[in-house]
Amino acid sequence: METKEGPKTFSELINGDKLVLVDFFAEWCGPCKMMKPVLHDLKAMTGEKAVILKVDVDKSPDMAARYKIQSVPTLMIFKGGKTVWRQSGVMSAGQLYPIISQYQA
Repeated sequence: METKEGPKTFSELINGDKLVLVDFFAEWCGPCKMMKPVLHDLKAMTGEKAVILKVDVDKSPDMAARYKIQSVPTLMIFKGGKTVWRQSGVMSAGQLYPIISQYQA
């Protein structure tokens, strides 16, 4: 995973100073495909305040198991290495932005 500071591991990112939204998805999942433009819009809204990552559960089954992902898309927000919010299903940028803002304080 590339950042402006260079490549970072998932662990380094979720344990960093910034809020991290992780979208656990699968290529074959129709609803997951609907999240791509939503996350693009959300990134435009949050700027550098939050990191948005996508994790393919088929390519990273160990991570899917570690976070007990049972359906996709599943969205999780990490702050300081801890899960502070989690929800499965499609959401809009307008629904996600206030949630992210709440945890940035």
